[in-house]
Amino acid sequence: MQVNTQEIIISFTLNGEKVVKNVQPNWTLLDLLRKKLRVRSPKEGCLRGDCGACTVLLNGKPVNSCLVLAPKVDGATIVTVEGLKGDPVFEALKETFAEKGAVQCGFCTPGMILSAKYLLDRKKNPTQEEIEEAIEGNLCRCTGYIKIVEAIKEAAKKLI
Repeated sequence: MQVNTQEIIISFTLNGEKVVKNVQPNWTLLDLLRKKLRVRSPKEGCLRGDCGACTVLLNGKPVNSCLVLAPKVDGATIVTVEGLKGDPVFEALKETFAEKGAVQCGFCTPGMILSAKYLLDRKKNPTQEEIEEAIEGNLCRCTGYIKIVEAIKEAAKKLI
């Protein structure tokens, strides 16, 4: 990480591509993704880490990008929904979310998908309790979670 007057130069991998950007030291990862890189799947929701709309995978783990300062991702690997095309877990989740009606307005969907992917990458046949725990940091105002949990269960079955 190099300091350039008021901006900091950081380098990281985003969806498999090397990125080098100047960022303000007080920018969040969400700011960087949406404002500088035009990545649209992480959404600006609560900006307090409560809603999960801005969830991304940072070094393989789901995080609220609104809580991570952009300079902290120097050297990291970040994955958003845009980087999952062709991933078998993502494709199963995408299909079952549509089949089960787990997508209403779609605002929470990218965060839900990434949280579910993290779970299904580690647990091939999760229990309902494990699914609920995996998505507990993601708020949905439309579906009531039942269809989302059903979609994740169905995706897990398709992957076995």
